[in-house]
Amino acid sequence: MTPFERRTRACQDRLDADESLILFPSPNLYYLGGFHESPGERHFFLFVTSTDAAFLAPALYEDQLRAETWVDDVRTWSDGDDPVAHVETIADDLDIGSRVLLDETMWARFSMDLRAALPDAEFGLATDVLSALRVRKDDAELDAIRRASEAADAAMRDVRALGADAVGMTETELARYVADRLEAHGGEGTSFETIVGSGPNAALPHHHHGEREIEAGEPVVFDFGTRVDHYPSDQTRTVVFEGEPPEAYIDAHETVVEAQQAAVDAVEPGVSCEAVDAAAREVIADAGFGEEFVHRTGHGVGLDVHEEPYIVDGNDRELVEGMVFSVEPGIYREGEWGVRIEDLVAVTADGCERLNHTTRDWRR
Repeated sequence: MTPFERRTRACQDRLDADESLILFPSPNLYYLGGFHESPGERHFFLFVTSTDAAFLAPALYEDQLRAETWVDDVRTWSDGDDPVAHVETIADDLDIGSRVLLDETMWARFSMDLRAALPDAEFGLATDVLSALRVRKDDAELDAIRRASEAADAAMRDVRALGADAVGMTETELARYVADRLEAHGGEGTSFETIVGSGPNAALPHHHHGEREIEAGEPVVFDFGTRVDHYPSDQTRTVVFEGEPPEAYIDAHETVVEAQQAAVDAVEPGVSCEAVDAAAREVIADAGFGEEFVHRTGHGVGLDVHEEPYIVDGNDRELVEGMVFSVEPGIYREGEWGVRIEDLVAVTADGCERLNHTTRDWRR
């Protein structure tokens, strides 16, 4: 049994007899079907009931699906056909039940067509069933995330090695350099748009990159990742390439290092997500920077870069072995500088494993 079939069987065990999933090209479809494709204008669905699984796809995908997925029931429609009529047929054949859970990323046009084809169904979200499965990574998933994290670490070492040569480069030039080094170390593209924020741009947590030139003595936030076997990495370091930064920045950086360590030390099965967030937030507040920590402490990482569990105040979900998430406290001084440090951690039986291992010092 492939990992994809095993996951589908586990999903089916969670479905009531009158429930079914309908997924379209997305991480959820890959998670169960083992087939990766980007959303397009054609109707492409994976149906999963408590007993069956079947694809309905454009005819041009038939050979690929039969070769690459474990699902034997592959039904196709041709350009010129009415795909909604095929949905009605397969729904009858599979007896999909009265409650249909749709992929939450499904384009509106497809969800509207499904509602038209299934007028008597009650609709919900596939997350209701899949989140409890996807939040715990199996060995193959953990291995892929580890390798993606190793590639990100290696790229960050290359970035630091630029030293004084980085002064005068633009943020965009550095972002391109990061992408090149990720690929050189075995990564598959970037897992999200690379963040290179220098000087006052570092105070913007989700600034991407622009034509601002790096100056001596200013902090630069690097937040990037890559993918290996569809799974991403996500890490952040804040460095100064040349010269001395402001004293307040040095204090803030040391505080963030301490806050991240406190949060990592708090991770173990049975601890709540909000308790990990509180561990980081308490250190930052006690140092007088509480108002300048403006986001959650972390987010889950899997097929999506941002997914459950969310490490945030108010989330009383308990950690379990196999969860993977970021720990990324930050302090942002508006108009001046920012600092964020991020590692991924995997929850183990008695604590956690850090997946990123490069220095967290601001010195390059």
